[in-house]
Amino acid sequence: MAWIEPVTLSGKSVTLAPLSKEHHDELVPAASDGELWNLWYTTVPEPAGMMAEIDRRLALQERGSMLPFTIIERATGRAAGMTTYMNIDSENRRLEIGSTWLRKSVQRTAVNTECKLLLLSHAFDTLKCIAVEFRTSSANAQSRRAIERLGAKLDGILRSHALHKNGTLRDTAAYSITVAEWPEIERRLTAASW
Repeated sequence: MAWIEPVTLSGKSVTLAPLSKEHHDELVPAASDGELWNLWYTTVPEPAGMMAEIDRRLALQERGSMLPFTIIERATGRAAGMTTYMNIDSENRRLEIGSTWLRKSVQRTAVNTECKLLLLSHAFDTLKCIAVEFRTSSANAQSRRAIERLGAKLDGILRSHALHKNGTLRDTAAYSITVAEWPEIERRLTAASW
């Protein structure tokens, strides 16, 4: 059995369901809410490219390097976006939470915080991770603030680490939460009201 297997994670306001092709028709309007694909510093699929993105994530899952989820709002039953476990390193019990995007109407709500709580709880409590990483463009101030609000610490900036989709150089801000830090972060996130 693989270290990480598809799993459904449910909270008060969201359910993280294993990504499937059946989610396509729900994810298109989610990405269209705010035309998220127009943001230069992040990568969100255009509606016409949604199936290709689903296929890409599922192919990475097949290779064991990603476990993708569809984020579903429990109140509406609608898809709110996507998130993943990625860069999975089973030997060292590390992974990254990333490739997350949320429809504009649920950004800056409890949806993202609860998603991260569910993913972190599963990573530390079930998978026994020693660290969970987060990476984002150093130019993505909104994402950086959200990661820092979780309690992740900045490990450093990877300079000229990649290319943004517009071809400019991307400096990547790398953050992590360690197993020693998890109990306090879990207590704080669990106490949050949503």
